[in-house]
Amino acid sequence: MSSCHCVENPPNLNSGFNGVGTVLQLGGLQSYVTGPLHSKLALILISDVFGYEAPNLRKLADKVSTSGFLVVVPDLLYGDYFDIDNPQFDRAAWLNAHGMDKGSEDTKPLIAALRSKGVTSIGAAGFCWGGVVVAKLAVPSDIIQAAVILHPGPILDKEFNDIKVPIALLGAEIDDFFPKEKLKQAEELLSAKSEIESLVKLYPGVTHGWSVRYNVEDEVAVKNAEEAHEDMLNWFIKYVN
Repeated sequence: MSSCHCVENPPNLNSGFNGVGTVLQLGGLQSYVTGPLHSKLALILISDVFGYEAPNLRKLADKVSTSGFLVVVPDLLYGDYFDIDNPQFDRAAWLNAHGMDKGSEDTKPLIAALRSKGVTSIGAAGFCWGGVVVAKLAVPSDIIQAAVILHPGPILDKEFNDIKVPIALLGAEIDDFFPKEKLKQAEELLSAKSEIESLVKLYPGVTHGWSVRYNVEDEVAVKNAEEAHEDMLNWFIKYVN
């Protein structure tokens, strides 16, 4: 989780952007909530190590909510975000405190809270760290109905083998954390599972994190980010219904 590509171009959390949604407490988690509150279809977007306040992540939540989804971005890091600007920051201790298994377990009360409000179908998308959390949520067949993982984190082959719901895996061409060779291996594992639908796609000319940490002045990154957003949304429209 500490490779160069994994933490480059971090979000500006002091940009002043808050989005059109609101921050609510759901299932014990502070969460950014946007979209129609009474929708029976919900999406959960799980952040990378920089947390749920990232402006581009909230912009993405606002964008996909216009398709009729209630979108929730939970603070699974409890305000304790990766701090690459702090020379005293202990990355190993941080990772130990914020395990992906814990992230998965902490998401389940949120999912239960959404169900209690009448939500009948849920999709989950995760980015790097959050992608591993989503992979773990996708192993049972009844917690979420579809998954999208963008610039994956350290997902094990066993986890790909165990996934039980339709899954889209969206990767970057230039990625020293989840290289295209590993993406191809994941594609082979998923394509062998005839019982579930899967999509594996490589986006050219972009690096790990591009879908939420793109440079707005980089036309290639912006174009590919928008394409990934559209692919993610189309996957959820197809399988979260």
